[in-house]
Amino acid sequence: MFKRAIIIIFLLTTLISSKPAYAQEASGPVYIVQSGDSLSSIAEFFSVSINELMSVNGISDPNQLDAGQQLIIPGLEGVTGILNVEVVNFGDSFRSLVRRTQVSQAVFKKLNHVISPSQFYVGVGMIVPAQDENKILNTRMSTSTGESLLELAVKQNTDVWTLAGNNGLQGSWDGLPGDTLFASGESADQNISGLPSAFISAEIRDLPIKQGGTGVITVQTIPAVTLSGILVDHPLHFFPAENGTQVALQGVHALLEPGVYPLRLDATLADGSVQSYEQSILIVSGNYPDDPLLYVDPATIDPASTEPEQQQLIQITMPSNPTKYWNGQFISPAIAYPEFALFTSKYGNRRTYIGQGTNLQVQGFHTGLDYGGGTGLPITAPAAGQVVFAGFLTVRGNATIIDHGWGVYSGFWHQSEIRVQVGQMVQQNEVIGLVGGTGRVTGPHLHWELWVNGVQADPLDWLNQAYP
Repeated sequence: MFKRAIIIIFLLTTLISSKPAYAQEASGPVYIVQSGDSLSSIAEFFSVSINELMSVNGISDPNQLDAGQQLIIPGLEGVTGILNVEVVNFGDSFRSLVRRTQVSQAVFKKLNHVISPSQFYVGVGMIVPAQDENKILNTRMSTSTGESLLELAVKQNTDVWTLAGNNGLQGSWDGLPGDTLFASGESADQNISGLPSAFISAEIRDLPIKQGGTGVITVQTIPAVTLSGILVDHPLHFFPAENGTQVALQGVHALLEPGVYPLRLDATLADGSVQSYEQSILIVSGNYPDDPLLYVDPATIDPASTEPEQQQLIQITMPSNPTKYWNGQFISPAIAYPEFALFTSKYGNRRTYIGQGTNLQVQGFHTGLDYGGGTGLPITAPAAGQVVFAGFLTVRGNATIIDHGWGVYSGFWHQSEIRVQVGQMVQQNEVIGLVGGTGRVTGPHLHWELWVNGVQADPLDWLNQAYP
């Protein structure tokens, strides 16, 4: 099961970003070859032999495969069109995907080897053959308690038999309260399948979430609802966004084993009642490489020093300040010396530290981004915030921590000089310290670390796009 999910995610990363380069006459479903594909990987994914794939497509050399080439996939009788991939999001279900795409259950099961509805993890890609645009039903609706299918059909400017037929219902009597149905046209009610009535919508961005990634959970509810929840094993903290939604940000640990984990949303209504919805979410590998062995001062990897310091950091970065100080994208803290600002080690790299002259050895991962550069170069704030720590730590040397709000913190280690103090407000690109070589280092450099709701996340993601 998990192997299958990973294969689907591999194809997802290539499928969803490309369009056909050219067309060919095809008597069966067509797959668009992507950069990095091979005949063996395509054959394995679609459970066909390489010889079958070569024969039906007139291929004589298995090594001659071009990106953009269209391959007919044999053995899928009754399936036509381009094979696309749709990502399962929070609240999606087997039934809702079949209803919306108007692909028959038999074809859908055949393409995706679906055995159980539990396979619908958030973040998994499901193969859906492209349909005529007129057949796809993008308008969601659901019947309220006491509302008939006929009343719902009238509200959608359609007839009850069309609505029933499109959604696989036997007739006007077959609709259930809260069941999500699909139709063509516009609708003000965009409840996602399966979500309780307190939720209007819920969406997870940038699926699937990787080890070290930042989950962005955006929820819209009915009025007077307080949101909470859990991702993996971390309580979610929601904050109001400008568009009337509520947003939670959650880092995913770089050492979390790839697999399926819980995502739960809880809506507390004005009367104190709680409506909850839980669905499994797929966490995939960050594909982090190994750094060379690092020989360091034994005191900087001794648990007697490292554990208290780690607990101190956890306590500092635990509060979720409701004030969001940053606006837009973060910028590099080494932007003031770009000619020296090369990454010497990236977030997530697997590491082994060895105490010089001892048998002490510690395995872990690199918790931030390392920039090259000599002692005395300026370090600038990647985003606005308030300084909540400025002082010396055994492992991290001269350290500064900035609270950006909403549970997001930046840490800057190994400085030769700290230029700010606790309580000070800083603006983006303001100098906060100087590069140095204090603490556990093999030479002077800038280490930038980012905490998102209690977990160290990849800062590079925050340089490449704006959050939330």
